[in-house]
Amino acid sequence: MDRLLFGDNQFFGVNHMSEEKARAQSMRFQDIKAIIDVLDNAYDEGIKSFMCTTHDRIALVCDHMRTDPERYKEFQFLPCMPYAHKYANAVTEDGMLGALKRFMPDEGIVNAAMRGGMSLARKDIEGITTLLVDAEMKMFAGLNTPVIFLQNVVVDLLLGLGFKEAFRIFANHIKIRYNAEPGFITMNMPMLLDVLEELGIENPIVCSNINKIGFRMCGGFDAYERVLREKKFRAIAMSVFASGAIAPEEAIEWICQQPNIEAIVFGASTRANILNTKSLVDEFWRGD
Repeated sequence: MDRLLFGDNQFFGVNHMSEEKARAQSMRFQDIKAIIDVLDNAYDEGIKSFMCTTHDRIALVCDHMRTDPERYKEFQFLPCMPYAHKYANAVTEDGMLGALKRFMPDEGIVNAAMRGGMSLARKDIEGITTLLVDAEMKMFAGLNTPVIFLQNVVVDLLLGLGFKEAFRIFANHIKIRYNAEPGFITMNMPMLLDVLEELGIENPIVCSNINKIGFRMCGGFDAYERVLREKKFRAIAMSVFASGAIAPEEAIEWICQQPNIEAIVFGASTRANILNTKSLVDEFWRGD
């Protein structure tokens, strides 16, 4: 896994500190070309991994990458699913049956419907889960997806409900069907790691907020420090700048000093900011 991953929050109006900035970014990136231009800037600076949601406009990015395989031969997508708003919007627009048809995998509606229908009839969560994963992965057909993430909205809900087996179902399906590694995004890394260890999921990839001031680090700063020191897993740090509350150099220097950090995911909308972050990581990462 690359040490620096590019995220997509800025493309879809997500900013945890400024609604005004979020709205401005959302307007700017209505044009898919604006998104692709930023991704090209990151790619040309050597950032080749794009950690993205399964938003409808990401499908357009996938289409673009498929048109020029030589140009993007080293580009890799790290899909994060599900994108809950997409399902809600589809049901509103097309009704339940129309939404199901829209998201069915290409392997065939009958087979997919049988899997989903039989699962519902037997109350078999495994079949439903794998069906939804396959639907989400449809847009990435033919592209490089070495790690596939379960979004925190689902991970943390499952943690709260105590439905641990779902994590094993997801992990096994990702490994077997997509020959990829499963990843998990969470707002409570210490709790999730305990559950994954209990399930026997070894050396998992876990993405969580990790920053110097404890911004949105549920479970407590001390607990994060402890698991980073003591647990065997691969940590991806997000929100390292705490949505702008920490100066870039200070934030990157601190995160690079922490043990067990496998990668950093960040978002940026200009080439200058991309280059600045990459330069700081190159300077501070493990003393390199």
